[in-house]
Amino acid sequence: MPEQTARARSEDYVLPNEGEALWFTTDLYVAKLTGDDTNGAVTVFEVTAAPGAPPLPHMHRREDETYYVLDGEFEFMDDGSTFRVGPGSVVHLRRDRFHFHRNAGAEPAHALVVYTPGGSIERFVAEAGKPAADRLSLPPTFDEADVSRLISAAQRYGFETPPDAG
Repeated sequence: MPEQTARARSEDYVLPNEGEALWFTTDLYVAKLTGDDTNGAVTVFEVTAAPGAPPLPHMHRREDETYYVLDGEFEFMDDGSTFRVGPGSVVHLRRDRFHFHRNAGAEPAHALVVYTPGGSIERFVAEAGKPAADRLSLPPTFDEADVSRLISAAQRYGFETPPDAG
């Protein structure tokens, strides 16, 4: 394997342990490419989903969301249909439809998640999430203050929850 040395981050390529890491709800989101990197075309996150977290149904008004499952098992709901997928699966969630993802297994699950267009989504995750200094630790608790921050940011970034979400 080629030796990797410390370097300034490039928008042209991102090494395995590079990218801003944020806890978003109980999932770890690592920004691999941002809208700034891609002139607004896409945002790419490497997501580590913690097991046992409840699903959070929502709708994006501004971007589509596509998952490529690297390992583990994910459960998705898309426009009322719920299904499970494993490694190698691709799931495309279109904007303007209610959906969710969650880890359906007992171990952390990993996916690359691509948002089109890019730009707005990483600002939302940064505002609603918490910096992750340690990418290997367990997720922090998701408390009332986190819920308030998430709801406030969601309204500014074009997200909606179903009317019956509580």
